[in-house]
Amino acid sequence: MICTLANSLWLAGCAAELLRFRRAVRHVAEEQEAILHRILSENADTEFGTEHGFSSIRSVAEYQSRVPLRNYDLYEPWITQTAGGARKTLTRERVRLFEPTSGSSGATKLIPYTAALEREFQRGIRAWIADLYTNCPELIGGQAYWSVSPRSVDLKTSGGIPIGFEDDTSYVGGWQKRLVNAVMAVPASIRQISDIDAFWYRTLLFLARSRNLRLVSVWNPTYFSLLLDRLDEVDVERLCNDLSDQRCSREVRAALCARSPEERYARLWPRLKVISCWSDANAAGPAARLAELFPQCRMQGKGLIATEAFVSFPLMNQEHAALAIRSHFLEFVPAGGGVSLLAHQLDRGAQYTVAVTTGGGLYRYELGDLVEVTGHLQGCPLVRFVGRQGYVSDWFGEKLNEAHVSNVLREVFTALRMAPSFSMLACDTGTPPGYVLYVESPEEFSRIHLAAERIDAGLRTNFHYNYARELGQLACVRPFRVLNGARAYLNESLRNGQKAGDVKGCALDRRTGWSGIFREVTQDKCPDSVPHTSF
Repeated sequence: MICTLANSLWLAGCAAELLRFRRAVRHVAEEQEAILHRILSENADTEFGTEHGFSSIRSVAEYQSRVPLRNYDLYEPWITQTAGGARKTLTRERVRLFEPTSGSSGATKLIPYTAALEREFQRGIRAWIADLYTNCPELIGGQAYWSVSPRSVDLKTSGGIPIGFEDDTSYVGGWQKRLVNAVMAVPASIRQISDIDAFWYRTLLFLARSRNLRLVSVWNPTYFSLLLDRLDEVDVERLCNDLSDQRCSREVRAALCARSPEERYARLWPRLKVISCWSDANAAGPAARLAELFPQCRMQGKGLIATEAFVSFPLMNQEHAALAIRSHFLEFVPAGGGVSLLAHQLDRGAQYTVAVTTGGGLYRYELGDLVEVTGHLQGCPLVRFVGRQGYVSDWFGEKLNEAHVSNVLREVFTALRMAPSFSMLACDTGTPPGYVLYVESPEEFSRIHLAAERIDAGLRTNFHYNYARELGQLACVRPFRVLNGARAYLNESLRNGQKAGDVKGCALDRRTGWSGIFREVTQDKCPDSVPHTSF
């Protein structure tokens, strides 16, 4: 009854935004221009707005001529001032907190969050939730698991501004956050648990108690898969005793004795209807494998949600995500270069990098994310995430781009009918230097070597990589078969200070030294049963 009431109230609070979005898809240009003018007028008297003449800008073209496209490095001086306590540098509103980016490598970037930016995120979230619950009304009657990560050290900037959201429900905001908390299968309070093993155990305990779980919402599908893997390691007697309720204990014990993982999860969560997670680019494989474990569930991709902006969200009757045209002002630069285009000017089948203007004080900010337009919902483009266009590995002048690497890996694995549970390319700068294909697969070594050779050939379509290979600066791609690759990658990310729920799988990692982190399998076949390493 509590779940039904809370979810119904949440749906009622989100429905109006879905109606506004449905009206906006017929007038994309007008909607986007109105968002831009609102942001400019609200921030005209800031240091940035004064410098760029916001108060006198009357058109999109004038805005683009006065404000150049910028990446984070060029915004850092203003952000540093704001973090130190300066007011009205980028936004008129007070910065409530800084959210660290969840990128897999490089220095942490701090993104300023204001009330205006939170409202922009909420517009996208509410349209998504209203569409999801309207088309899948069974969700209303049950609980949801929203990703919760263990608390990191409480940090503040030099100006005393907090760093980091408490949990994923912070994106919801206001009174609706209380409704979400009322139906959470795993309470946000567990993030206070500092011991990582205790955190995972308590998460599994709460999930096992949730006999009415209907929705799972996580970012990385691998994160949820690894969490489920820990059921193989858990002390069943302890878990069942800690459940308290005898009927629940009997049901969980029987489920854990199931003959297959699919049967186990169907018996643990018989009412689970939807799993929401990343499903594009390098997350496509892990998402597909997660879907195989839950054939009774609908898998829904997250769309493109960056720390800086809410770019797209899924709709139940569409294969790919719709641009969040009511959230921010969006621009798109053709992948091959050229003049930036607006949301209503995009062509189906074309690829673009995304730039955003937000209420958080980022203007024509280059996200570095590459998207492909797959269709339109009336005037609103539908997109899929391709990769990070601005993420480049360049140890010897090879200038490898992650989006290109992701495409090469996908094409090679598809051609060879391989479905590795983990794959990543990274440079080994030893002797001889070269890129290494870290892959977890039961295939014979001959097949894995063939995949590495074909990947190297695919990478050589990049002029700079090919030149480095011809000069002998880089050797051919070398295969390295790993054991528990996703878990090892997550462990290393945690050691580098990332939140567990935010760790992204990537096709390319700019760091070196992974051969000393992953555990290599040297026999011709992967062992059928090897104890997991510590999480």
